[in-house]
Amino acid sequence: MARRRRLYLICYDIAEDPKRLSRVARYLGKFAFRVQYSVFVGSFFEHSLNGVLRGLEAIIDPSKDDVRCYPLPDRAEVVLMGPQMFPDDILLIRDGCNLLRLGEDLQRICLREPAWVGSEDEGDAGEISGPMADAP
Repeated sequence: MARRRRLYLICYDIAEDPKRLSRVARYLGKFAFRVQYSVFVGSFFEHSLNGVLRGLEAIIDPSKDDVRCYPLPDRAEVVLMGPQMFPDDILLIRDGCNLLRLGEDLQRICLREPAWVGSEDEGDAGEISGPMADAP
């Protein structure tokens, strides 16, 4: 079976320790893009995801903290409300359009297959670039 990348949503709730909270956020920022304060989205091969999760295990306190990793389906409906946390140079490209910049009145976007996520200054269309390309 061919290896393929898949999008994952990684979210966390870190209890009682601002330093540990900061470490988790910095660590995930190396491999995925922050979409909310405690939520990251990343594109990983299975072995890369396992490496990221092992790194998180070394940081968190499993008796107090809650970390979850959800695979995103290839076909997903995404609802965007309010201001988005992506910087202006981050793109989510589908059919030649940056889905993150389609306008405030567009709330529902259908993604028919995994989309490319990257920076305008890095990589070619169809490639993962930025922090997500560096997963262990």
